[in-house]
Amino acid sequence: MFLFLFLSFPVPSLFSNTAALQVSISLNKVELSVGESKFFICTAIGEPVRLEWYNPQGERIVPSKRMALHTETSRSRLIIYNAIIEDAGIYRCQATDATGHTEEASVVLEIYQRLTFRDVQSPQEFRHGETAEVVCDVISSPVPVVVWYYQDKEITEEFQVLANNNLQIQQVTKADEGVYRCEASVEARGEIDFVDIAMVVNVPPVLSVFQQSFNATADYQESVTFTCMTSGSPDPVVTWHRKGQQLEPSEQYIITRLEGGRSMLTIRNIRQGDGGTYTCKATNKAGSQEREIFLKVFVQPHITQLKNVTAVEGSAAMISCVAEGEPLPDISWRRASDGQTFSQDGRFEVRGRHGKSVLTISGVRLTDLGRFDCEALSRIGGHQKSMFLDIEYIPKFLTNHTIYYSWEGNPVNISCDVMSNPPATMLWRRERFTISAEGTANTRVHSADGKSVLEVTPMSDRDFGRYNCTARNNIGVRYQEFILAQADVPSNPYSVRLSAVSQRLATVTFMKPDSHGGVPISYYLVQYKEVGSQDWRDVKSHSIQTTVVLTGLEPNTTYEVRVAAVNGKGQGEFSHTETFQTLPIREPSPPAVHGQRGMGKAYRLGLVKQDDGGMPIVEYIVKYKTDKEEQWMTKLVPGANDFAMLQPLQWNTRYEVEITARNVKGLSEPTFYQFFMPQKPDITESLFSGMGLGTVVGLGLGALLLLLVLVDVSCFFLRHCGLLMCITRTLCSKKTATSGKGKEIEEGKAAYLDPTKKAHISAYMFKMSKHVLYLFFHFIRQHAVLKAYPHEIHRTINFQI
Repeated sequence: MFLFLFLSFPVPSLFSNTAALQVSISLNKVELSVGESKFFICTAIGEPVRLEWYNPQGERIVPSKRMALHTETSRSRLIIYNAIIEDAGIYRCQATDATGHTEEASVVLEIYQRLTFRDVQSPQEFRHGETAEVVCDVISSPVPVVVWYYQDKEITEEFQVLANNNLQIQQVTKADEGVYRCEASVEARGEIDFVDIAMVVNVPPVLSVFQQSFNATADYQESVTFTCMTSGSPDPVVTWHRKGQQLEPSEQYIITRLEGGRSMLTIRNIRQGDGGTYTCKATNKAGSQEREIFLKVFVQPHITQLKNVTAVEGSAAMISCVAEGEPLPDISWRRASDGQTFSQDGRFEVRGRHGKSVLTISGVRLTDLGRFDCEALSRIGGHQKSMFLDIEYIPKFLTNHTIYYSWEGNPVNISCDVMSNPPATMLWRRERFTISAEGTANTRVHSADGKSVLEVTPMSDRDFGRYNCTARNNIGVRYQEFILAQADVPSNPYSVRLSAVSQRLATVTFMKPDSHGGVPISYYLVQYKEVGSQDWRDVKSHSIQTTVVLTGLEPNTTYEVRVAAVNGKGQGEFSHTETFQTLPIREPSPPAVHGQRGMGKAYRLGLVKQDDGGMPIVEYIVKYKTDKEEQWMTKLVPGANDFAMLQPLQWNTRYEVEITARNVKGLSEPTFYQFFMPQKPDITESLFSGMGLGTVVGLGLGALLLLLVLVDVSCFFLRHCGLLMCITRTLCSKKTATSGKGKEIEEGKAAYLDPTKKAHISAYMFKMSKHVLYLFFHFIRQHAVLKAYPHEIHRTINFQI
């Protein structure tokens, strides 16, 4: 019964042709304004497996907030929300069938911008006198034509319409205020619109005061009134300020605002702290202006006499301070530098108190230089003044650097730095002779505040020696002696050593000389030559480093080396000569290798840079064979290469490699290396290796079922037995139920012996077998493992079917 149902299952034709693809879009050309939305329907006739949309740039459209895709088997809808100018172009719908064949259709999307005024402000305000630009931001496609009107008349010459459609008015005035109309039109579509823009001209405030300063006496219940006059458009707001803070109405401050732009500030019960500057400030949209009014509050006491004093270092200074007031104030002293106050303290003595005070300083020091404050205080208030104590002193030299080095022809600057008050005059002397400011053939004097520089260019031995700097002011005179010494070349370096000697390199190290000759060492000169040669070769050190590397040496050669120091004066003596011998040329060291799998039946053997024994590697001799062979294969690789490629090799085989490097001296010791080539990639193994247990069981049952069908068909034709034979007999018996037994037997035999029926059944079974095979291999093709070898499996299945 099971076999009967299986044979009755409809069998699709394996060789039917796929219907040709046809693609169409609901619209061919669409015009759309900016901000509108539209959808397009793409329909494919045939058997598409994929429908895709492409934008005007040729990129596949991915669904987003502005572009949505709704795709079914043969139908896809593209929705464009809130279109923008950049969306314009040709959109393509492409259909692809199972064989990879594609067909497409396209639609042209044209997008235009409606006439739109963008965020046009009204009113628009400008400042009097500036260049006003009334903004009318209008867009459309094509570009609109803009015309401006004022008082129902088109603006043509008086004002300028800019390229961006804005209206420009030079030096705008209050008379230019009003309503301006910006009218835009698009002739191609007959579209027109306008917007009215109110223009306001703001005039900055103008501020004036009747009187700029006032006097008052504190603590006498006095009052004073300040008045400000303002004008401007819009009407300015007037505020009063003092010490950066805005004044608010109170019992002490009465603020009155009158018509005509007048504002008044009345200060009642004036006190000592009310004195100072008051500010009247007028502000509107066009700007602000302010005026200061000064209130001077007279309070006692008042200092009437305090003068600056000049004293000589070490002498006494007397400072007098006199103040008036009622009652007479008490006077005190304070030093500004550290806030110290004085009464009777060692070197400081204060005499007097009421109305007059004298500060006496004994043994004046330079630390006393600076400002001193005299303060007069009474119950009414206080007053303070300052004076400056200046101290004169004999010149003082600021440097102890008195020895300079130079050599013939090398200029040197000898600097004489002096501190003095009053400023000192400075002279240079040499052996009792004064060096004039103009200088001589080899001397020159450069002067600045507190400094005199003597430039000396020694020409002979007599230019070396002692020079005298004399500094003089009206307090006294001082001398400082300088020595110009003759520089010498450095002494010789010592402890010369050779290290890291190879065939062509050697490192020279040495100790610095004990004396640099008075001037810094510039560099070291290393000389070397072959023993028996007369030609020394020079190598300079980098800066003053005491290590130098010699390169380009000959192998197995004896060299001599020596070192000298060089300064500005010249080259010093050479060190003791040291002898060394480079290493002889030898065979290379065994090569170092590392390997990695190549493409296909190849193996890449990397060659690591090695010790070449003093001569370049000529070649690498690479021998290789399988572990089961006796015969070696040889490959010669140039010495400049860094790898050797071995190919073709055998799958699933272990290889042994012997690598030898050769230079002109000979061969290195060999390096041995082994690697294993993996098995050849197997399609069937790759196919079934990734399947789970259930998949394998299913494939096994399918194969068993197929086998049973084939066996039963064979039994039917060859042995006249089996399940198929039973079914045939049953069917034939039902058809001959009314006949006799003899006829029944004959018809039964004929049923399975009839060539026509036999051919029909045979063809049907062959067709069924092909269908089972098709289902079997279709299941395999859908498995994820087939992704590794899609082309090979596809060819195998097609061949078997």
